[in-house]
Amino acid sequence: MAEVKSRRRGGGGRAARIKVQQATTGNEAVHGGLSGGRYKPLTPTDMENIHQAALTVLEKTGITDHFPELLDLVLPKGAVMNDLNRLCFPRALMEDILAGAAKEFYVYARGEREGKDDMHCSAESVYFANSGTAVTTFDSETKSYRPSILRDVYDFTRLVDRLDNIHMLGDTVLATDVTDDFAHDMNTIYAMLAGSQKPACLTFRDRSHIPHAIRMFDFAQGGEGAFMKKPSVIFGGCPMVSPLRVGKENMEILIDTAKLGLTVDLAVPPQAGATAPATLAGTLVQTVAETLACVAIVNLITPGCPVCFAAWPFITDLRSGSFTGGSGEQALIGAAAIQMGNFYGLPTSVGAGMTDAKIPDAQYGLEKALTFTLAAHAGANRLCEFGGMIGSLMGCSFESMVIDDEAGGMILRSLRGIEVTDETMAVDVIHQCAIDPGHFLGNPHTLSYMNSEFVYPRLMDRERTDTWENEGKTDLLDRARDKANSILDSHFPNYFGASDAQVREEFPIVMSTESMARRG
Repeated sequence: MAEVKSRRRGGGGRAARIKVQQATTGNEAVHGGLSGGRYKPLTPTDMENIHQAALTVLEKTGITDHFPELLDLVLPKGAVMNDLNRLCFPRALMEDILAGAAKEFYVYARGEREGKDDMHCSAESVYFANSGTAVTTFDSETKSYRPSILRDVYDFTRLVDRLDNIHMLGDTVLATDVTDDFAHDMNTIYAMLAGSQKPACLTFRDRSHIPHAIRMFDFAQGGEGAFMKKPSVIFGGCPMVSPLRVGKENMEILIDTAKLGLTVDLAVPPQAGATAPATLAGTLVQTVAETLACVAIVNLITPGCPVCFAAWPFITDLRSGSFTGGSGEQALIGAAAIQMGNFYGLPTSVGAGMTDAKIPDAQYGLEKALTFTLAAHAGANRLCEFGGMIGSLMGCSFESMVIDDEAGGMILRSLRGIEVTDETMAVDVIHQCAIDPGHFLGNPHTLSYMNSEFVYPRLMDRERTDTWENEGKTDLLDRARDKANSILDSHFPNYFGASDAQVREEFPIVMSTESMARRG
C-alpha cells in the first residue's frame, strides 16, 4: 500500500492539533431550528385512516371527568354531550377548528440571548428541550440515586446554560425539599430563570400560581408587561388522563393559559397495553384523539391560540406492566405521533431519550440514539425530556446532560444533510489533489470547510488505543463528569440581576444569594 505523505504542519504537531480541537466545538456546523420531517413511518393512507378514526372517537366516545367550568366554555360553541354523559366534539366542528388552529409559535430568549436563541416552532423545525421533573438525581461517584432538591434545579439549569445543543430549559428535576405548593412553584421558577436566559417550559401545581409566575417572569425579563409582549416561557401539563378522561388541575391551567392567549404546552402520554390499546395503531388513534380534544378546547376558548400538538404515546413492557422509554417501539410510535402533528400542520413536541438504563452505559447510548434520532428526523419541533434523563424518567444525571448535549450536535448534523453545489462537489479540488500531493490535508478547500462541514465531539473518544491507554483509560462517564464539574465549579449566574432583591422581598425564595455563588 502506498504511503500517504503529508506536508508538515507547523505549530507544534499533535499538541497543537489537540489545542485547536479543544477550541473547536463543531457547533459552527449546526444550530437549533434545522428542518426534520424526512423520516415518515406512516403512509399518507395510514395518516388519513388514523385521522378519521380519531375523529370518530371524539364524536362518538368523547371524554369524561369533565367539570362545569369546562362545559360552560365549550358547549355553547359546538361541543355536545352524548347519551353516556361524555363530552364529544362533532366531526364538522373538529374540521373547522383544525383549519383555523395556529400553525406556529415563538418562545423568546432573554437578555443577551434574545434574538440569537429565540425558538420558532413551525413546520418541522427541530429544537432540543429539557423537562421531566425527575424525583431523583444520579450520583456518578457512588452510582446511586438520591432525592432531587431545589439546588439541583439550579445546578442543572446553569449547566444547560453552557451547553449549546440544548435549546430550551425545563424543570428537569423535582425539588422534593420544598413541599408547600406555592413555594415549590415559585422557587422552581426562580432557580430556572436565575440559572439561564434560554427559552423555558414548565408546569404549575395550581392555576392560582400563574399570575404570580408571570410577575416573576416580568422581573426576569425587564419590567412589568415585558413577558406578555415576548413570552419567554411556555407552560402546561397533562390535561388528559388516559383513556379519555380530563385531568382537572392541569385542564384548569390549560383554560387559564388559553384565556391569556399564551402558547398552551401539554403532554398526552397514554401507555400502549395499559391505558391505551396494545396495538401501536390503536394507541396512535387514542393519543391523537386525546390531543385533538385539547386542541379543540383551547381553540373554543380563544380561537387561534397557539397550542402544541403534544401526543406522547408511551410503551408498556407487558411482561411486567412497567413503562419502558427506550424501546424500538417507543422510537417508532413517537415518530409516528410527530408525523400526525405535521399532518395537521400544528407545532409538535414529543418525549424522547427516555432511556431505561440506570447509568450512561451501552444500553443508554443505544436507546437514546434510537429515540432521539427518529424523533428529530420525523420533524418534532421540540424533543422534550432531552438532556440527562435516565432510569425511565425517574432520575436525571449531570454527566448524562453533557453527553446528551454532545449527541445533540451529531443528530443536528445528520438533520442538516448534505449540501450539493459545484463548490462542495469539489471536482477541481479532486483533480488538483489527486495529481499532487495525493491527499487533501492542508488544502485551502479542506481548511475552509473544516468547521462548517463537521461536528467535533469532545467527550466521544477518537484517539488511538495506545493513546487512550497512556492517558489513563478513561471512559465516557469519566470525561462527562470532568466536563460537568468544570462548569458547575465555575459558572454561578443569577440573571435576575438588580431585580433579585425585589424578587426575594415578594416571593418565598429559599436559596440564598451566598449559597448560589458556590457549589452546592
